Amino acid sequence: MVYGQLARAGFRRQSQYRLAMFAGLFTNCVFGFVRAAVMLAAVRAAGDFGGYTEGSIGAYVWLSQGLLGAMQFMGPPLDLADRVKNGDIAIDFLRPVDVQLGYLAADLGRAASTVLPRGVPSVLVGVLTFGLAMPTTPGPYLLGTVSVVLAVAISFLCLFAVALIGFWVVETRGIRVLYQVSGTFLAGLFVPVHMFPDWLRTIAMATPFPSILQAPIDVLSGRITGAEAVSVVAVQVFWVLAIGATGRILLAAGRRKLEVQGG
Repeated sequence: MVYGQLARAGFRRQSQYRLAMFAGLFTNCVFGFVRAAVMLAAVRAAGDFGGYTEGSIGAYVWLSQGLLGAMQFMGPPLDLADRVKNGDIAIDFLRPVDVQLGYLAADLGRAASTVLPRGVPSVLVGVLTFGLAMPTTPGPYLLGTVSVVLAVAISFLCLFAVALIGFWVVETRGIRVLYQVSGTFLAGLFVPVHMFPDWLRTIAMATPFPSILQAPIDVLSGRITGAEAVSVVAVQVFWVLAIGATGRILLAAGRRKLEVQGG
């Protein structure tokens, strides 16, 4: 019940920024048109563009634009980073709520608040202007919803772990910028991960980043179906558990460091 209330609080807080949401939608559409034009030109010129057609590459572009707000790659840093830096995290440790799960619940609520005013309209713009190739059966959308929720959780848990590095370094802004640049690229925001050279695709798939963006896009667009889609979701579950465990280890170590420094 507590985590449900935190999720609702995150939803309500995000829903207050209506102008920012509209600005995000406008930005999504502008960059969506630019990216879609470039990708369509590449498909038409190459003939065989990694198995993508004009409709499927359009779905990739506009779904990625629609998911950007929820994944928060380019969004503001976590409040937790500032709380770690100034020591206010000590108050969070005293509350009868798990720190990691509490922040995760609030972030899931925040992500849900971006879906209708920003995510769905972005995709609809793509449908109306580029004619996206999307599934006609409910299966991919149901499994895709699960994949999106897992992707949001992975994105948050990665940012959570990055923020906790502040226990051991003076400033984490450089680390967060490096995370944003490398993460957006390896997640498949600029070009699909399927288009990477073999060596780079191997590196990308060894990280959680493709599970944040490329995976939900593949499932929602119907590029992968059946057992292959389930296996992709299973990989996402693995990353949720692995990065979540890493965050808990960092949190416990940071708490111990804080207790020692505070006497």
